[in-house]
Amino acid sequence: MKTIAFLFPGQGSQAVGMGQDLFQEYDFVREIFDAADEIAGAHISKVCFKGPMETLTETVNLQPAVTAVNLACLAAIERAGIQCHFSAGHSLGEYSALKSAGVVSMADTLRLVLKRGQLMHRESQQHKGAMSAIVGLDIGTVNELVQAGQSSGTVSVANHNSKEQIVITGSPEAVAAVSQAAKSNGARAIPLKVSGAWHSELIKGAEEEFTAYLETIDFTSPKNRIIHNVTADGCQEAPEIRQLMARQLCSPVRWYDTVCRLMAEKVDLFIEVGPGRVLAGLLKKILPPEYDHRVLNIGNMKTLEALVSELS
Repeated sequence: MKTIAFLFPGQGSQAVGMGQDLFQEYDFVREIFDAADEIAGAHISKVCFKGPMETLTETVNLQPAVTAVNLACLAAIERAGIQCHFSAGHSLGEYSALKSAGVVSMADTLRLVLKRGQLMHRESQQHKGAMSAIVGLDIGTVNELVQAGQSSGTVSVANHNSKEQIVITGSPEAVAAVSQAAKSNGARAIPLKVSGAWHSELIKGAEEEFTAYLETIDFTSPKNRIIHNVTADGCQEAPEIRQLMARQLCSPVRWYDTVCRLMAEKVDLFIEVGPGRVLAGLLKKILPPEYDHRVLNIGNMKTLEALVSELS
């Protein structure tokens, strides 16, 4: 029997047109997008399907949009009778993992990501930030460069995506200084097109209000195990999961450690549930060739039909 993990993407996986064919095919998917539109008080579905990309990538739109597509794909795969043993999501995607594990409802998942996006946008307007992907150095070396770079301003690790792909975040000057230092150490530094310094102290002003908002949402114990961004570990208690989601806002995303944990749990089928193949790409960098596994994804009707055919 396969041990299955559902993995949910976040920012960076968006594309104009995502989810549209599932929307046209299934009533239950239309209900998810209708709920997203109603909760957001905006045409999230229209932005998803028609763009433009500039509007879609604004974090206030992107967070409910990507989440709606994730939840549509999850609903489709569950309707096909496919269940998972583990759930995990990359940053924003962790909220879809909460829904996958039955911790929060569909509507509350959308409410959480909408509030999260609004607060992050507000903080990004008040504190200009930047992010950069450092490719070719390990986490220990990047941490040393980050520590040295803090003399130039606020900078920290945002995402540990793979062994040698690490995203840094903070003030533009400090991110530029650490990026230059990384290049001097033989790495590549790739500036990211983002509107704020996500997972950094520069959005700390959102944490207290978001923590209070989390308290208004019903959390229940998970029906399958979630591997959380903050700890790269599981948690079975609903109040502790709520606390982890509050911490996640400004803490590093430990994705490399998360996948290593799933390997330790002997997961042998990884299914990326949502738009794009960003997480599948990271899995190729993390999972060793000798580790017996398969990576599949569902982001549209074609991949859904292929997945159901293969697993049925």
